[in-house]
Amino acid sequence: MAWSTRQLADLAGTTIKTVRHYHRMGLLELPDRAPNGYKQYQTTHFVRLLQIKRLTELGLSLAQIRAMGSTDEEPDEAIRVLDAELAGTIERLQRIRAELAVILKYRAPLDTPVPFGPVAEGLSERDRALLTVFSGVLKDDALDDLRQLMTEVTEGTADDEFYHLPEDADDATIGAIARHLAESIRRSQARFLWMADPGSAATRGPGFAEAAIVPAFAELFNAAQLKALARAHALIEETEPYDEPARGISTGGKLAE
Repeated sequence: MAWSTRQLADLAGTTIKTVRHYHRMGLLELPDRAPNGYKQYQTTHFVRLLQIKRLTELGLSLAQIRAMGSTDEEPDEAIRVLDAELAGTIERLQRIRAELAVILKYRAPLDTPVPFGPVAEGLSERDRALLTVFSGVLKDDALDDLRQLMTEVTEGTADDEFYHLPEDADDATIGAIARHLAESIRRSQARFLWMADPGSAATRGPGFAEAAIVPAFAELFNAAQLKALARAHALIEETEPYDEPARGISTGGKLAE
């Protein structure tokens, strides 16, 4: 018995368009035609169509199925590749679920980097922007350290003073906050050695971290805050103050130390 294209598609639970696509890709051989020109599909075509459907359900792409050729050939390599891809997909989905659980638990904005979900409440847009930059360039251990520091920030600390420093602050105020900030940064660097050398905690090397973090500070903090940061780092290094964005890690404001 022979089937038309429509009959074959109906039997296999697919569409005429799909059958024709498989022909174009070389996945399904063209059948003989009847004298009237209509295609005459046989059982071999039906079986092949069901095989293709089964393999796509397992997750193989049409290109992979074509590369495998006949199912009589050993498919071990294709199966191993597919298994590895599925394992990667499962791992990614499990990670996403874990991240969503943190976001739901702490009611954090969806774009909050997952290490900072527990401290997301009350963060300003600037804070979240800076944390996003950090999460893109620093290793997980360093991000955990930053989160720990953020849980310790309280009103009246050097961090809080820095955060509220207005752009028109006078030099004396900037100098006082710089001194307080330097003490705070020293304590943090003593606890977390990478903070004295942020490049050591960068995922892609020192140059990458500096290229991302320095411009972010320059854009997200006002001139007075940048001066305070620069002077604080100058005090730490026991050099003369300078008025450029600091190169070491100091998270500033609510993110300070």
